[in-house]
Amino acid sequence: MKIKIFRFLAKLNKAVLPSYSKKQLDLSKANKFQLAMIGWRVYVTKNALG
Repeated sequence: MKIKIFRFLAKLNKAVLPSYSKKQLDLSKANKFQLAMIGWRVYVTKNALG
């Protein structure tokens, strides 16, 4: 059940949130909001993979 929720969130993240890797964002120049978005995506992806 938990994995299904995180897989849904991962698909939602991919559709809604911007991809900073495609924009080649430098992490040293990212603001706090961008770092929070990256952290959220990593957290969801890690849990979606199980």
